[in-house]
Amino acid sequence: MKFDYIIVGAGSAGCVLAERLSSDNRTKVLLLEAGPDDRALSLKVPAAMLSNLKSTKHNWAFMGEPEPELNGRQLQHDRGKTLGGSSSINGMLFVRGHKLDFDGWQRAGCESWSYANVLPYFKRMENYSGGEDQFRGGSGPLHVQRAEPDNPLVQAFLKSGEAAGYPLTDDINGYKQEGFGLLDSSVFGGERWSAARAYLDRAQRRPNLTVQTEAYVQKIKFEDSRATGLSYLQRGTDVHADAQNEIILCAGAVGTPQILMISGIGPAAQLEKLGINVVHNLPGVGQNLNDHPDFVLQYECLKPVTLWPKTKPLGRTAAGLQWLLTRQGPCASNHFEALACIRSALEVDYPDLQLSITPIAVDNQTWNTVPRHAFQIHLGLMRAYSRGRIEPRSADPRQPPRILVNYLKDSRDRDRLRKGIRQVRDLVRQPAFRALCGREIFPGKDAKSDTDLDRYLNSHCASQWHLSGTARMGPNAASGAVVDAKARVHGLQGLRIVDASIMPCVTNGNTNGPTIMLAEKLGDVILGRDPLPAIDVEIWRHPDCTVA
Repeated sequence: MKFDYIIVGAGSAGCVLAERLSSDNRTKVLLLEAGPDDRALSLKVPAAMLSNLKSTKHNWAFMGEPEPELNGRQLQHDRGKTLGGSSSINGMLFVRGHKLDFDGWQRAGCESWSYANVLPYFKRMENYSGGEDQFRGGSGPLHVQRAEPDNPLVQAFLKSGEAAGYPLTDDINGYKQEGFGLLDSSVFGGERWSAARAYLDRAQRRPNLTVQTEAYVQKIKFEDSRATGLSYLQRGTDVHADAQNEIILCAGAVGTPQILMISGIGPAAQLEKLGINVVHNLPGVGQNLNDHPDFVLQYECLKPVTLWPKTKPLGRTAAGLQWLLTRQGPCASNHFEALACIRSALEVDYPDLQLSITPIAVDNQTWNTVPRHAFQIHLGLMRAYSRGRIEPRSADPRQPPRILVNYLKDSRDRDRLRKGIRQVRDLVRQPAFRALCGREIFPGKDAKSDTDLDRYLNSHCASQWHLSGTARMGPNAASGAVVDAKARVHGLQGLRIVDASIMPCVTNGNTNGPTIMLAEKLGDVILGRDPLPAIDVEIWRHPDCTVA
């Protein structure tokens, strides 16, 4: 069991690295995944997203700690537990983030992570249905499909955004992120296009790549300060594997810090408290937890244009048969077809709120459909100030870690969400919604004051499942960083981290696309290849923005 590279976690980043590293037939690569394979039919059907979230077969469904600002509620943190990781169970929304996200990483000391440096990797990874241009790629492994909506609610959403004074955009992932526009999704041919489909399927035929599922990493082994191998438990058997070059952690913002800490890498006092031998005192491990808080407003729909009938037994059966026979119909879409990236105030430098509409309303606790014609608008806070942490409960890798996000701990987050709620209410009052939008089902028209809105935020604010930042990238350990700009763990050799945990700050949008980009870019670094040439392009900034 000797390999050149051992990749821990076959999620979005791990699948990319397995393909890129094994493309050099001189290398021997081991890819470990704690979950099962990804052959279940439900993982292929875009509209089966909610079914996958209800099951724990392919979902870790981590239960968070009581959140102090949310009435002590414990939120469920859904994470993929299969080949493809969260890209195999997520909502399939493809949003790269804003140029200033990545320029901010560069300013924070992460050399070569500006937008000009990452754009060529975004282009290399994608096969965009709209074709290649200076921002988009047209021949990559990840199929990205532009929505072609025909639902009146989606059209009303876009027209109302323009009427309310917001810009329209032709491409949220291109020149102009700010504004209302159509959404891109990782869907192809009516099927979910996960990282496993895009990258791993073609790599698994190679003899120099070994993929092991149901493999729980127990501990990384060190000789002095160098990672040399690891042990993992697979179906009751203890296995040891050696890495001649590197061990690369791709276990995500939850799994990666837990593996580090049970291996003795992290805040020394915390490890000693758990009885874990300290290999390397690295205080930033598990800290700096970022997420996007989510709040949903629900409205009665005055016309029968929602998906509600399709969720009844007869409608669901008919839609399922249509998908099985043709890969078309309601099951072939994730039903997120329009998005808005907006600012909560003029003094905000670039979008900090995300709005998305779905032609159906569901209970965010049970995922059961609201039994009427209704729709909902998700309000996401994209640049939260609050930070949390992740820490193991014990040295046992099978014990889920403690996850405390500290939602709304910083009062600025609460203030921006309140503004966002009022912006959504203004949106649905525009003329284009007049014939479609009835009463506000939730939180209801009587929730007007800051105190009223805070009460509903406390009781219903949820997660968009974009946990990140728990092993953040930065110039040195003294700054709280865990890895350097090449993803090498500070103070150790032979150990890298490549996943959303290394993001210094979460991106302004859904995190799956940026995570795949991270792995594409770092794959070149690991293989010692020259980086792709930077692409220096201008992006649109709103003329009324008061921040330079």
